[in-house]
Amino acid sequence: MDNEALFQKLSDAVVDMDEDAAVTYSNQVIEEKADAYEAIDKGLAKGMERAGKLFEEEEYFVPELIICSDAMNAGIAVLKPHLHQGELKVRHKGVIGVIEGDTHDIGKNLVRIMLESSGFDILDLGRDVPPQTFVDKAIETNAELILMSSLMTTTMDNMEEVIRILVKQGVRNRFKVAVGGGPISRAFAERIGADAYSKNANEAVRMCNCLVGAVP
Repeated sequence: MDNEALFQKLSDAVVDMDEDAAVTYSNQVIEEKADAYEAIDKGLAKGMERAGKLFEEEEYFVPELIICSDAMNAGIAVLKPHLHQGELKVRHKGVIGVIEGDTHDIGKNLVRIMLESSGFDILDLGRDVPPQTFVDKAIETNAELILMSSLMTTTMDNMEEVIRILVKQGVRNRFKVAVGGGPISRAFAERIGADAYSKNANEAVRMCNCLVGAVP
């Protein structure tokens, strides 16, 4: 099997939620001395990108996306020891969480999975996160991104408090702030002074790449 066909098999294994196949074809990559980094980039990660699009189109839902992620990670576990030093280095750091007063975290979890699949180093702060914690953890981890979500209109204004704290502490220009969630809109993001807004997990990856300058 040529390399491109093998990478396609890896991509299909992720989309098909087939962890065993992802491991089998990853081992085949090693046996055939194909490039491990390309196998991750053109195979496993590409499959996760395809799964994200299916989620966006409502053909896949939360359980499917999580199982796809498990298949991808199983393949990466096989290939990672065969990477050249520095090949799979994390590109950018961020903190993510559900703002204080809200405990709905399915959307937040999906965004984290998709970003980690795309090479971001994401610290998950969890649910019901106080505004000050977003700021403190972003500073502590030297993050570039602060990502907040909410599904409750009663907690949306707490997102603005994060930005107020950043301004008060004189560190607003150190971070790109993005918001998302059911009641959140682009107009709301602009009103509170956030840098960006995303309506779903797949779009969040494109948004974050733009925010950190990873794409034109």
